[in-house]
Amino acid sequence: MVRPVGLEELFDLDPAKTPYGEIFEGINYIWDVLERIPELAARARPIVRAKEVKGAHIFGAVEIGEGTVVEPGAVIRGPTIIGEGCQIRSGAYIRGNALIGHGVIIGHSSEIKNCLIHNEAQLPHLAYVGDSVLGWRSHLGAGVIVSNLKVTREPVVVRVNDEVYKTGLRKFGAIIGDEVEIGCNAVLNPGTILGKRTLAYALTSLSGYYPPGSLIKLRQSLELVERRQ
Repeated sequence: MVRPVGLEELFDLDPAKTPYGEIFEGINYIWDVLERIPELAARARPIVRAKEVKGAHIFGAVEIGEGTVVEPGAVIRGPTIIGEGCQIRSGAYIRGNALIGHGVIIGHSSEIKNCLIHNEAQLPHLAYVGDSVLGWRSHLGAGVIVSNLKVTREPVVVRVNDEVYKTGLRKFGAIIGDEVEIGCNAVLNPGTILGKRTLAYALTSLSGYYPPGSLIKLRQSLELVERRQ
């Protein structure tokens, strides 16, 4: 049993959606998966079968699958494994220890490190994602930040149903379930867990656990006054 949130609340482990399902075997806590990412990424071989990599900058052991397009100006550091049919757009920065499934989009000025990204996930514009897992068909709107380090530099804790769990991890961003939608310029604070099909509106600041199917809205008050000449 995986604690404090079960895998069934987050991911469908069908290989068609989750190409690295074995990474979840035998874990006690859902965030234990983050420490396994480097081990699997280390299997990367410097083999590039991509459709296009002209003008990209690739360093170390980087394995790229067939049909993937890596646009000019993208930077990829190994160890990294990228699946088939992905788009790594201009200005993307993959900093290593990345497991990227099939049909994934890493967009302009989006940066990732120590991440597991399931098939068809998208972070197309101006995103930062560190020490995190993104589920199948999850989508981050423009400017979404997944913060992986507390401002106090203390180990990350996770709050689930009024319980506080000490992860022991100094860096832990978010566990984002299948088909989760995050609106533009939202911030996921360290240790955020989002159940399947959760939708968060733009500009929200998220922390703790949200069960599957949550709708997270931001309420704000706007004032309209006459413009002075």
